[in-house]
Amino acid sequence: MERLVVWARKQRWMVDLPLYGVFVLLAPNAASHESWSFRAIPLLFLLPLLARRRFPRTAAVLVIAGVVAVYTNEVWAYDRGRSELAMAVVLFTLVKNGDRRFAVVIAAGMAGLDWMWGFTWGVDTQNPTLSIIGVIPLYIAAWALGEFFRARDQLTREESLRAGLAASEQEAQARAAVAEERTRIARELHDVLAHSMSVIVLNAEGAKLARHQDPDAVDRTLDTIGRTGRGALAELRRLLEVMHAGEPVRSPQPTVAELQALVDQCGREVTLEVTGEAAELPASAALQAYRIVQEALTNMLKHAPPDATGHVRVAFTRAEIHVEVTNTGGREPVAAGLPSAGRGLAGMAQRVELYHGRLETGPLAGGGYRVGATLRIGDAS
Repeated sequence: MERLVVWARKQRWMVDLPLYGVFVLLAPNAASHESWSFRAIPLLFLLPLLARRRFPRTAAVLVIAGVVAVYTNEVWAYDRGRSELAMAVVLFTLVKNGDRRFAVVIAAGMAGLDWMWGFTWGVDTQNPTLSIIGVIPLYIAAWALGEFFRARDQLTREESLRAGLAASEQEAQARAAVAEERTRIARELHDVLAHSMSVIVLNAEGAKLARHQDPDAVDRTLDTIGRTGRGALAELRRLLEVMHAGEPVRSPQPTVAELQALVDQCGREVTLEVTGEAAELPASAALQAYRIVQEALTNMLKHAPPDATGHVRVAFTRAEIHVEVTNTGGREPVAAGLPSAGRGLAGMAQRVELYHGRLETGPLAGGGYRVGATLRIGDAS
């Protein structure tokens, strides 16, 4: 039944079926002795009305021509009802289509035909003037209905356009969210892999150098490599789950509570100082602080001499998180063979920007390097 209703709504000609029924059933208002075969001739008005939606001007001209033929013939002249109704229908169609100028021309022709009919055939009635102006409300109603349906169609089109724009905007926002998520995951992958691979490569090189002098150190180094590799695989697996599942899988993520393990993993002399309470802070902010420390330590492993020492300080307040990672200059030559993608500082800057904070990086006066970052919790977007 629902399909039938939808189909019927698409068939615009079916809306006119009651109108066609009126044309067929509208009784002639002339003398009864006249033949019904002659009275059926005005039904030809139905032919142009069938095409009034597709060719409104042509239909209007044909209807006016038909009314001229009816009103100038004594046999059909008194069948006025269908003539006036046909003219009102084409006037409505023109106004509904927004063709007001042509509608005015047709309305003037209709008024002229009514005047001609009144003074030609209306003189037989008691009040020919009334027969002339009596159809004016019909034309006014046809014009008003045309304006109403035109306004309604315009409103429907505007609503459809707004709905389409809203859908397009939603789709664009979805694409932007996907792109942002891909960027975030790529940044996470960079941080995880850069730090872990740096630790693994440096410890592997150290194990090669110490294998003949300190076998126990080799075992400890290999343990560090194993733990680092397993940790990297676990984080990569977690990121892959995020890509396939969604938001609920994103917890647990690395937090500041794991900073000590991160520092111990470096294989360098690095001290950690944490002040304040992180329990009430957003988990996402704690994650960003963790990643900033991780990236700063990765840069230390890549660019600082092997004997350089480091210091990590993280301070939590209700409104901000302060992160500072420094390292000394050291005296030994910098280890080679650790390429840099150049994304470390850029990644840290993006993380700080998420929380409308600030990032300060640069060499220290006595040698070494400093990374300082501030995340503003209250201003986070």
